[in-house]
Amino acid sequence: MNILHFAIAAPLLFAFFTLWLGRLGRPATQIVSVTGFAIPAILALAAWLTYDPVVAGGYDFVSRHNTGLEAVGITLHLGLNGVALPLFVLAAVVGLAAGLYAAQSKAESLPRYMFCLLIMQGGLMGVFASIDVFFFYLFHELALIPTFVMVGVWGGRDRSYAAMKMTIYLTLGAMLSLAGLITLYVQSGAESFDLIALKEALAAQPLSETISYYAFGLLLFGFGILVSLWPLHTWAPLGYGAAPSSAAMLHAGVLKKFGLYGLIQIAVPLIPGGVGQWENWIIWLALGNIVIVGLVAMAQRDLKQMLGYSSVMHMGYAFLGIAAMSVLGAAGAVIMMVAHGLTVALLFMLATMIHHRTQTFEMDEMGGLAKKAPVLSAFFVCAIMASIGFPGPGLANFWGELTIFLATYELRNWLVFVVVGGVVISAIYGLRAISRIFFGVESEDFQEVQKEHTVKDMTWTERVPALILLVVLFLLGFFPKTITHPINDTLNAEPAYAAEVKASEGEG
Repeated sequence: MNILHFAIAAPLLFAFFTLWLGRLGRPATQIVSVTGFAIPAILALAAWLTYDPVVAGGYDFVSRHNTGLEAVGITLHLGLNGVALPLFVLAAVVGLAAGLYAAQSKAESLPRYMFCLLIMQGGLMGVFASIDVFFFYLFHELALIPTFVMVGVWGGRDRSYAAMKMTIYLTLGAMLSLAGLITLYVQSGAESFDLIALKEALAAQPLSETISYYAFGLLLFGFGILVSLWPLHTWAPLGYGAAPSSAAMLHAGVLKKFGLYGLIQIAVPLIPGGVGQWENWIIWLALGNIVIVGLVAMAQRDLKQMLGYSSVMHMGYAFLGIAAMSVLGAAGAVIMMVAHGLTVALLFMLATMIHHRTQTFEMDEMGGLAKKAPVLSAFFVCAIMASIGFPGPGLANFWGELTIFLATYELRNWLVFVVVGGVVISAIYGLRAISRIFFGVESEDFQEVQKEHTVKDMTWTERVPALILLVVLFLLGFFPKTITHPINDTLNAEPAYAAEVKASEGEG
């Protein structure tokens, strides 16, 4: 047993404690459920501080347990390498913030609500701690099922339609990615789903071009649907708009990174030839995310819909980093995934706080909120600036985007000019949102709302989860080497990425 076991087991165990002790009242539900989120956060921080990549071939905190399914190649194999570590920490931090915010919500049947959220958290911790590809997939499904339930039961407008659409799209994506993973296992000749064993088998006997093409295609579109790759993205803005805040925070902030993580950690290292075969597809579809979805985000007047489309848009940058097939591109994608996860979780939480004060998500019906809630406005401005990629001090998103831009220039130099245009689009809708919500003239609708109740600034129970996300975002912005060093060490050890570095060094 090591800290990974407890980080996964604690949320799952406390989920059932929450149901059982929730009968004692709201305070018991809050204490027990928040404890279930706090334990993995503390353990993830400990893993971050003590991580040593030389312990077991680039993985630390490694453990292997028999499952009784060894005959079909399934073993519970856990561990963290430099790519998994920052995402493992991301899952824990966003989970703690989402749990703290959910505990103070007015959701009906709070014990059941927190139960679903804790199950989701346990699955997320398992996704990034799994070396065995079967459990990597299984933990994702464990986290995904409560998402559908939470949107359908506790969601807002159009929740039934949103839950159904999410179920159809994400089930399709999961099935395609599962087919791709099974194809790798069968064609590799490996005796297990263990990622290390798969790498060794495929290094000794690579897949043929035909099999590489179809296997990578299955993973690209399977994982792509889960990440909201254009044009298979329409479930995401609708789902996030209907989802309760904490569910949106965990899904958009963490669970959606599953597909990108799978491409970086599994697909590219195991099928490097497939990237070249699908390179043009990846580039053009990623540009669809950045340009087309970006323009749709710019046209939104609903705050939550704008954030949903913005989240989809930014996934395009990560896909371009993967298409570059270099240490620079993949590292930039991981940095951006972490920074984006923190930022979008913070924005969805702040959007709900704004709704509580204005009784609407329509930005045209707000205005002048900075006078009533200056602390809330400060948090929102910081989060929007980070989302834009503003090169200010301490905003980690900038480092991810800058690294991806450099890798994109090496991939296709003309792409940089298009991709930088995405920053302009982000600036337009982000700064316009700030202006309309906080510094514009108060709308008549907002004036009517103020007649019925007093608009107050953020309370301390609201500030704490927001501070957790913002502090970690600033920490990574000021000290990016805390995650870039482990990422670089892991990617440089992967022939699929390191080959690009060696080639450039040889030319130099």
